[in-house]
Amino acid sequence: MTTVGFIGSGAIGSTIARLAVEAGHQVVLSNSRGPETLADMAAELGPRASAATSGEAAAAGDIVVITVPVNAFPHVPAAPLAGKTVIDTCNYGPERDGPIPELASKSLTSSELLLQYLPDARVVKAFNNIFFKHLLSLARPVGAADRSYLPIAGDSAPAKAAVTEFIESIGYSVLDAGSLADSWRQATGTPVWGTPYGPYSNEKGQPVAEDAIRVALAAATR
Repeated sequence: MTTVGFIGSGAIGSTIARLAVEAGHQVVLSNSRGPETLADMAAELGPRASAATSGEAAAAGDIVVITVPVNAFPHVPAAPLAGKTVIDTCNYGPERDGPIPELASKSLTSSELLLQYLPDARVVKAFNNIFFKHLLSLARPVGAADRSYLPIAGDSAPAKAAVTEFIESIGYSVLDAGSLADSWRQATGTPVWGTPYGPYSNEKGQPVAEDAIRVALAAATR
């Protein structure tokens, strides 16, 4: 099984951690406030979960999930992530993150911006297009007829393979959506962002097949 480190343990991070623990993985949680603030969550998740500093979580993970505001990218510990597969779940929101010129002008995707801060990591965009409650409720075992698809994007084939294996282990199938430069197709407000899995008001969500994800990605405009 894999050890998954978490830099950020909010709604999406804690949901991925829960699914990972249920699938038999080890998880190491961190946030910006210190490991003591995650003690209750780690205890609830059980013996496969622990809390640590962000540097420790980055060092411990075979895969490291970054789930922080985009304006926190400069604070992500780069050194322990060198050579590692990193899952970027983050969405740019100017009202929260403030103006970031490269993202406002669309000259970079948010994942390409993260890569500038983590030049030696292998970044894969994933989990950014699904509501955390839907992510929890739509997980299905391999072979289930109503198993949903999630898009991923990245520039490293080995990293994408590792992320695909992880996502498949926690209840989802994967559609390769291209490179990090292509990841704008699953950014905030695009057709594949949130909508296919149903409205937020329906907390159980609705399963989404591969074709629907493919069509939604193709319909994105920039």
